[in-house]
Amino acid sequence: MKYNFDEQIDRENTSCYKYDLREKVFGTENVIPMWVADMDFRTPRFITDALKERLEHEILGYTVPPLSLKKICADWQKRRYGWDANPEWFGFVPGIVTGLGFAVNTFTQPGDKVIVQPPVYPPFFKVPNGNGREVVYNPLKEVNGRYEMDFDLLEKQLSDNAKLFILCHPHNPGGRVWNRETLERLAEMCASKGVLIISDEIHADMTYHAFQHIPFASISETARDNSVTFMSPSKTFNVPGLINSYYVIPNPALRRKFETAMEHVDLHVNLFGFVATEAAYTQGEEWLGQMVDYLEGNARTVVDYCDKNIPGVKAMMPESSFLVWIDFAELGLSNEALRKLIIDKAGLGLNDGPTFGPGGDGHQRINVGCPRALVVEAMERIEKAVKAM
Repeated sequence: MKYNFDEQIDRENTSCYKYDLREKVFGTENVIPMWVADMDFRTPRFITDALKERLEHEILGYTVPPLSLKKICADWQKRRYGWDANPEWFGFVPGIVTGLGFAVNTFTQPGDKVIVQPPVYPPFFKVPNGNGREVVYNPLKEVNGRYEMDFDLLEKQLSDNAKLFILCHPHNPGGRVWNRETLERLAEMCASKGVLIISDEIHADMTYHAFQHIPFASISETARDNSVTFMSPSKTFNVPGLINSYYVIPNPALRRKFETAMEHVDLHVNLFGFVATEAAYTQGEEWLGQMVDYLEGNARTVVDYCDKNIPGVKAMMPESSFLVWIDFAELGLSNEALRKLIIDKAGLGLNDGPTFGPGGDGHQRINVGCPRALVVEAMERIEKAVKAM
Protein backbone atom coordinates (compact mmCIF):
# COMPACT_ATOMS: atom_id res chain seq x y z
CA MET A 1 0.00 0.00 0.00
CA LYS A 2 1.24 3.46 -0.92
CA TYR A 3 0.82 6.05 1.83
CA ASN A 4 0.29 9.75 1.12
CA PHE A 5 2.52 12.10 3.09
CA ASP A 6 1.85 15.07 0.80
CA GLU A 7 -1.65 15.56 2.21
CA GLN A 8 -2.06 18.87 4.05
CA ILE A 9 -4.34 18.65 7.09
CA ASP A 10 -5.69 21.68 8.95
CA ARG A 11 -4.71 21.33 12.62
CA GLU A 12 -5.87 24.72 13.82
CA ASN A 13 -8.39 24.92 16.68
CA THR A 14 -7.78 21.33 17.79
CA SER A 15 -5.96 22.34 20.99
CA CYS A 16 -2.80 21.65 19.00
CA TYR A 17 0.31 22.80 20.83
CA LYS A 18 2.16 23.54 17.60
CA TYR A 19 -0.53 25.64 15.94
CA ASP A 20 -2.77 27.02 18.68
CA LEU A 21 0.06 28.52 20.76
CA ARG A 22 1.59 30.58 17.96
CA GLU A 23 0.48 33.93 19.39
CA LYS A 24 1.85 33.08 22.83
CA VAL A 25 5.19 31.69 21.65
CA PHE A 26 5.98 33.86 18.63
CA GLY A 27 3.91 36.97 19.32
CA THR A 28 1.86 36.44 16.18
CA GLU A 29 -0.33 33.83 14.53
CA ASN A 30 1.11 34.75 11.14
CA VAL A 31 3.84 32.14 11.09
CA ILE A 32 4.06 28.64 9.69
CA PRO A 33 4.72 26.61 12.87
CA MET A 34 7.59 24.18 12.39
CA TRP A 35 8.81 23.85 15.96
CA VAL A 36 7.10 21.35 18.31
CA ALA A 37 8.39 17.83 17.63
CA ASP A 38 5.26 16.15 16.35
CA MET A 39 4.37 15.57 12.72
CA ASP A 40 1.67 16.99 10.48
CA PHE A 41 1.05 13.61 8.87
CA ARG A 42 -2.20 11.79 9.47
CA THR A 43 -1.89 9.26 12.29
CA PRO A 44 -1.88 5.90 10.47
CA ARG A 45 -5.24 4.24 9.97
CA PHE A 46 -4.25 0.99 11.66
CA ILE A 47 -3.81 2.96 14.89
CA THR A 48 -6.99 5.02 14.66
CA ASP A 49 -8.95 1.88 13.74
CA ALA A 50 -7.61 0.13 16.84
CA LEU A 51 -8.59 3.12 18.99
CA LYS A 52 -12.10 3.16 17.51
CA GLU A 53 -12.49 -0.56 18.13
CA ARG A 54 -11.55 -0.11 21.77
CA LEU A 55 -14.00 2.80 22.10
CA GLU A 56 -16.82 0.55 20.97
CA HIS A 57 -16.60 -1.28 24.29
CA GLU A 58 -17.91 1.96 25.84
CA ILE A 59 -16.32 1.50 29.26
CA LEU A 60 -13.04 3.33 29.78
CA GLY A 61 -12.13 2.21 33.26
CA TYR A 62 -8.87 1.81 35.13
CA THR A 63 -6.50 -0.20 32.98
CA VAL A 64 -3.41 -2.34 33.36
CA PRO A 65 -0.96 -3.00 30.53
CA PRO A 66 -2.07 -5.96 28.39
CA LEU A 67 -0.12 -9.06 29.34
CA SER A 68 1.17 -9.37 25.79
CA LEU A 69 2.45 -5.81 25.45
CA LYS A 70 5.90 -6.24 27.00
CA LYS A 71 6.60 -9.10 24.60
CA ILE A 72 5.29 -7.04 21.70
CA CYS A 73 7.76 -4.27 22.60
CA ALA A 74 10.59 -6.79 22.98
CA ASP A 75 9.73 -8.38 19.63
CA TRP A 76 9.89 -4.95 18.01
CA GLN A 77 13.43 -4.51 19.35
CA LYS A 78 14.39 -7.89 17.94
CA ARG A 79 12.97 -7.19 14.49
CA ARG A 80 14.26 -3.65 14.20
CA TYR A 81 17.65 -3.93 15.90
CA GLY A 82 18.42 -7.60 16.45
CA TRP A 83 18.30 -7.06 20.21
CA ASP A 84 17.15 -10.05 22.27
CA ALA A 85 15.67 -8.02 25.10
CA ASN A 86 13.85 -9.93 27.83
CA PRO A 87 10.20 -8.77 28.13
CA GLU A 88 10.69 -8.69 31.90
CA TRP A 89 13.02 -5.72 31.43
CA PHE A 90 10.18 -3.55 30.08
CA GLY A 91 7.67 -1.31 31.82
CA PHE A 92 5.51 1.67 30.94
CA VAL A 93 5.67 5.37 31.80
CA PRO A 94 3.45 8.34 30.86
CA GLY A 95 6.01 10.06 28.68
CA ILE A 96 9.78 9.95 28.43
CA VAL A 97 10.34 13.29 30.16
CA THR A 98 8.28 11.99 33.08
CA GLY A 99 10.43 8.86 33.08
CA LEU A 100 13.56 10.98 32.93
CA GLY A 101 12.41 12.93 35.96
CA PHE A 102 11.79 9.73 37.88
CA ALA A 103 15.21 8.39 36.89
CA VAL A 104 16.94 11.58 38.04
CA ASN A 105 15.14 11.52 41.38
CA THR A 106 15.54 7.76 41.85
CA PHE A 107 19.21 7.37 41.03
CA THR A 108 20.67 10.66 42.28
CA GLN A 109 20.39 12.96 45.26
CA PRO A 110 20.00 16.76 45.39
CA GLY A 111 23.34 18.36 44.61
CA ASP A 112 24.61 15.40 42.57
CA LYS A 113 26.22 16.07 39.20
CA VAL A 114 24.39 15.07 36.01
CA ILE A 115 26.25 15.19 32.68
CA VAL A 116 24.48 16.20 29.46
CA GLN A 117 25.78 16.91 25.95
CA PRO A 118 24.56 20.20 24.50
CA PRO A 119 23.22 21.40 22.25
CA VAL A 120 20.48 19.00 23.32
CA TYR A 121 16.77 18.56 24.00
CA PRO A 122 16.09 21.15 26.74
CA PRO A 123 14.50 18.83 29.36
CA PHE A 124 17.85 17.03 29.60
CA PHE A 125 19.18 19.97 31.61
CA LYS A 126 15.92 21.52 32.80
CA VAL A 127 14.73 18.38 34.61
CA PRO A 128 17.92 17.86 36.65
CA ASN A 129 18.21 21.59 37.35
CA GLY A 130 14.61 21.80 38.45
CA ASN A 131 15.13 18.91 40.84
CA GLY A 132 18.15 20.41 42.55
CA ARG A 133 20.90 18.58 40.68
CA GLU A 134 24.03 20.19 39.29
CA VAL A 135 24.11 20.00 35.50
CA VAL A 136 27.55 19.49 33.95
CA TYR A 137 27.84 20.32 30.25
CA ASN A 138 29.92 18.09 28.01
CA PRO A 139 29.46 20.01 24.73
CA LEU A 140 29.45 18.10 21.48
CA LYS A 141 32.00 19.03 18.81
CA GLU A 142 31.05 19.57 15.18
CA VAL A 143 33.42 17.58 12.97
CA ASN A 144 32.90 17.35 9.20
CA GLY A 145 29.28 18.39 9.41
CA ARG A 146 28.12 16.20 12.26
CA TYR A 147 28.48 16.01 16.01
CA GLU A 148 31.11 13.99 17.84
CA MET A 149 31.60 13.42 21.57
CA ASP A 150 34.44 15.13 23.44
CA PHE A 151 35.79 12.14 25.34
CA ASP A 152 38.85 13.98 26.66
CA LEU A 153 36.67 16.47 28.51
CA LEU A 154 34.22 13.75 29.50
CA GLU A 155 36.96 11.73 31.19
CA LYS A 156 37.74 14.68 33.47
CA GLN A 157 34.06 15.29 34.20
CA LEU A 158 33.36 11.66 35.04
CA SER A 159 36.20 11.75 37.54
CA ASP A 160 34.69 14.75 39.30
CA ASN A 161 32.05 12.87 41.30
CA ALA A 162 29.37 12.72 38.59
CA LYS A 163 26.47 10.34 39.22
CA LEU A 164 24.41 10.29 36.02
CA PHE A 165 24.94 10.71 32.28
CA ILE A 166 21.96 11.44 30.00
CA LEU A 167 22.46 10.23 26.43
CA CYS A 168 20.37 11.49 23.50
CA HIS A 169 20.43 8.58 21.03
CA PRO A 170 19.72 9.49 18.25
CA HIS A 171 20.70 13.05 19.03
CA ASN A 172 18.24 15.93 19.06
CA PRO A 173 18.69 18.48 17.49
CA GLY A 174 21.64 17.22 15.41
CA GLY A 175 20.12 13.93 14.27
CA ARG A 176 23.31 11.95 14.92
CA VAL A 177 22.90 8.18 15.27
CA TRP A 178 25.77 7.20 17.55
CA ASN A 179 27.88 4.34 16.21
CA ARG A 180 29.03 1.23 18.02
CA GLU A 181 32.56 2.47 18.69
CA THR A 182 31.26 5.65 20.34
CA LEU A 183 28.71 3.79 22.45
CA GLU A 184 31.20 1.15 23.57
CA ARG A 185 33.68 3.79 24.67
CA LEU A 186 30.97 5.73 26.49
CA ALA A 187 29.72 2.59 28.24
CA GLU A 188 33.16 1.63 29.52
CA MET A 189 34.07 5.13 30.64
CA CYS A 190 30.86 5.67 32.60
CA ALA A 191 30.86 2.21 34.18
CA SER A 192 34.46 2.58 35.30
CA LYS A 193 33.49 5.68 37.28
CA GLY A 194 30.18 4.34 38.58
CA VAL A 195 28.13 6.78 36.49
CA LEU A 196 24.73 5.45 35.40
CA ILE A 197 23.62 6.13 31.82
CA ILE A 198 20.07 7.16 30.92
CA SER A 199 19.52 6.66 27.18
CA ASP A 200 16.62 8.47 25.49
CA GLU A 201 15.98 6.60 22.23
CA ILE A 202 12.64 8.08 21.21
CA HIS A 203 13.86 8.94 17.69
CA ALA A 204 15.43 5.51 17.07
CA ASP A 205 12.71 4.03 14.88
CA MET A 206 13.09 6.88 12.39
CA THR A 207 16.76 6.17 11.64
CA TYR A 208 17.45 6.57 7.93
CA HIS A 209 18.09 3.41 5.98
CA ALA A 210 21.81 4.05 5.39
CA PHE A 211 22.41 4.09 9.15
CA GLN A 212 21.92 1.61 11.96
CA HIS A 213 20.51 2.44 15.35
CA ILE A 214 22.06 0.29 18.07
CA PRO A 215 20.18 0.27 21.38
CA PHE A 216 22.65 1.37 24.01
CA ALA A 217 21.86 -1.51 26.39
CA SER A 218 22.55 -4.03 23.61
CA ILE A 219 26.17 -2.92 23.18
CA SER A 220 27.71 -5.06 25.92
CA GLU A 221 27.12 -6.55 29.34
CA THR A 222 28.64 -3.39 30.78
CA ALA A 223 26.12 -1.20 28.97
CA ARG A 224 23.25 -3.54 29.80
CA ASP A 225 23.93 -3.57 33.52
CA ASN A 226 24.58 0.17 33.85
CA SER A 227 21.74 1.76 31.91
CA VAL A 228 18.12 2.79 31.83
CA THR A 229 16.63 3.16 28.34
CA PHE A 230 13.48 5.05 27.38
CA MET A 231 11.65 4.39 24.11
CA SER A 232 8.25 5.15 22.60
CA PRO A 233 6.19 4.84 19.43
CA SER A 234 4.85 8.36 20.03
CA LYS A 235 7.14 10.35 17.73
CA THR A 236 7.43 7.57 15.17
CA PHE A 237 3.72 7.01 14.65
CA ASN A 238 2.58 10.54 15.51
CA VAL A 239 0.65 9.77 18.69
CA PRO A 240 2.47 11.87 21.34
CA GLY A 241 -0.84 13.11 22.72
CA LEU A 242 -1.49 9.60 24.04
CA ILE A 243 1.53 9.84 26.38
CA ASN A 244 2.69 6.28 25.69
CA SER A 245 6.30 5.43 26.48
CA TYR A 246 8.25 2.60 28.06
CA TYR A 247 11.50 1.87 29.81
CA VAL A 248 13.96 -0.99 29.43
CA ILE A 249 16.04 -1.75 32.55
CA PRO A 250 17.93 -5.07 32.32
CA ASN A 251 19.64 -4.72 35.72
CA PRO A 252 17.14 -6.18 38.23
CA ALA A 253 18.35 -4.04 41.13
CA LEU A 254 17.99 -0.83 39.11
CA ARG A 255 14.62 -1.98 37.80
CA ARG A 256 13.26 -2.69 41.29
CA LYS A 257 14.44 0.69 42.52
CA PHE A 258 12.84 2.52 39.60
CA GLU A 259 9.56 0.62 39.76
CA THR A 260 9.31 1.13 43.52
CA ALA A 261 9.66 4.88 43.01
CA MET A 262 6.86 4.80 40.43
CA GLU A 263 4.62 2.79 42.77
CA HIS A 264 5.05 5.41 45.47
CA VAL A 265 3.21 7.97 43.31
CA ASP A 266 0.80 5.46 41.71
CA LEU A 267 1.83 6.41 38.17
CA HIS A 268 -0.17 4.95 35.27
CA VAL A 269 -0.18 5.08 31.47
CA ASN A 270 -3.16 6.08 29.34
CA LEU A 271 -5.43 3.25 28.18
CA PHE A 272 -5.24 4.40 24.58
CA GLY A 273 -1.46 4.56 24.76
CA PHE A 274 -1.43 0.80 25.23
CA VAL A 275 -3.80 0.32 22.29
CA ALA A 276 -1.73 2.55 20.01
CA THR A 277 1.55 0.89 20.99
CA GLU A 278 0.25 -2.57 20.18
CA ALA A 279 -1.18 -1.46 16.83
CA ALA A 280 2.00 0.39 15.87
CA TYR A 281 4.35 -2.45 16.73
CA THR A 282 2.27 -5.19 15.12
CA GLN A 283 1.06 -3.41 11.98
CA GLY A 284 3.30 -0.42 11.40
CA GLU A 285 6.45 -1.49 9.60
CA GLU A 286 5.35 -0.86 6.01
CA TRP A 287 4.01 2.58 6.88
CA LEU A 288 7.16 3.36 8.86
CA GLY A 289 9.48 2.43 6.01
CA GLN A 290 7.72 4.78 3.62
CA MET A 291 7.51 7.55 6.19
CA VAL A 292 11.24 7.40 6.97
CA ASP A 293 12.04 7.65 3.26
CA TYR A 294 9.84 10.73 3.05
CA LEU A 295 11.45 12.33 6.10
CA GLU A 296 14.92 11.78 4.71
CA GLY A 297 13.82 13.46 1.49
CA ASN A 298 12.51 16.43 3.45
CA ALA A 299 15.74 16.75 5.42
CA ARG A 300 17.80 16.52 2.26
CA THR A 301 15.63 19.25 0.75
CA VAL A 302 16.61 21.61 3.59
CA VAL A 303 20.32 20.79 3.41
CA ASP A 304 20.54 21.07 -0.37
CA TYR A 305 18.48 24.25 -0.48
CA CYS A 306 20.81 25.96 1.98
CA ASP A 307 23.88 24.80 0.06
CA LYS A 308 22.58 25.99 -3.30
CA ASN A 309 20.57 29.09 -2.50
CA ILE A 310 21.38 30.69 0.88
CA PRO A 311 25.03 31.74 1.29
CA GLY A 312 26.11 31.87 4.92
CA VAL A 313 23.45 29.39 6.04
CA LYS A 314 24.12 25.68 6.38
CA ALA A 315 22.08 22.77 7.67
CA MET A 316 23.33 19.63 9.36
CA MET A 317 22.08 16.52 7.55
CA PRO A 318 20.45 14.30 10.18
CA GLU A 319 20.75 10.54 10.27
CA SER A 320 17.35 10.07 11.87
CA SER A 321 13.97 11.71 12.43
CA PHE A 322 12.30 14.92 11.29
CA LEU A 323 14.39 17.63 12.97
CA VAL A 324 17.04 19.64 11.12
CA TRP A 325 19.59 21.91 12.81
CA ILE A 326 20.30 25.05 10.77
CA ASP A 327 23.39 27.20 11.36
CA PHE A 328 22.97 30.93 10.65
CA ALA A 329 26.12 32.00 12.52
CA GLU A 330 27.93 33.31 9.44
CA LEU A 331 25.24 35.96 9.05
CA GLY A 332 26.67 37.66 12.14
CA LEU A 333 23.30 38.25 13.80
CA SER A 334 22.61 38.20 17.51
CA ASN A 335 20.24 35.50 18.71
CA GLU A 336 17.46 38.05 19.12
CA ALA A 337 18.05 39.50 15.65
CA LEU A 338 18.00 36.01 14.16
CA ARG A 339 14.76 35.22 15.97
CA LYS A 340 13.16 38.38 14.58
CA LEU A 341 14.41 37.59 11.09
CA ILE A 342 12.83 34.13 11.17
CA ILE A 343 9.54 35.25 12.73
CA ASP A 344 8.98 38.72 11.30
CA LYS A 345 10.64 38.47 7.90
CA ALA A 346 10.39 34.77 7.02
CA GLY A 347 7.07 34.21 8.79
CA LEU A 348 8.20 30.95 10.38
CA GLY A 349 7.94 29.59 13.89
CA LEU A 350 11.07 27.53 14.58
CA ASN A 351 12.94 26.53 17.75
CA ASP A 352 15.58 29.02 18.90
CA GLY A 353 19.05 27.50 19.12
CA PRO A 354 19.95 28.93 22.56
CA THR A 355 17.11 26.94 24.16
CA PHE A 356 19.20 23.81 23.48
CA GLY A 357 22.00 25.05 25.72
CA PRO A 358 25.68 25.79 24.94
CA GLY A 359 26.41 25.46 21.23
CA GLY A 360 22.97 26.66 20.23
CA ASP A 361 23.83 30.29 19.50
CA GLY A 362 23.19 31.28 15.89
CA HIS A 363 21.07 28.21 15.21
CA GLN A 364 17.43 27.37 14.62
CA ARG A 365 15.77 23.94 14.61
CA ILE A 366 13.18 23.22 11.95
CA ASN A 367 10.64 20.39 12.04
CA VAL A 368 10.25 18.79 8.60
CA GLY A 369 7.67 16.20 9.67
CA CYS A 370 5.20 17.72 7.23
CA PRO A 371 4.29 17.72 3.52
CA ARG A 372 7.29 18.52 1.33
CA ALA A 373 5.58 21.51 -0.23
CA LEU A 374 5.61 23.15 3.19
CA VAL A 375 9.33 22.43 3.60
CA VAL A 376 10.07 24.04 0.24
CA GLU A 377 7.94 27.07 1.12
CA ALA A 378 9.79 27.46 4.41
CA MET A 379 13.16 27.40 2.69
CA GLU A 380 12.02 29.91 0.09
CA ARG A 381 10.90 32.20 2.90
CA ILE A 382 14.25 31.89 4.66
CA GLU A 383 16.11 32.61 1.42
CA LYS A 384 14.03 35.72 0.76
CA ALA A 385 14.47 36.99 4.32
CA VAL A 386 18.24 36.46 4.35
CA LYS A 387 18.81 38.04 0.96
CA ALA A 388 16.74 41.08 1.98
CA MET A 389 19.00 41.81 4.97
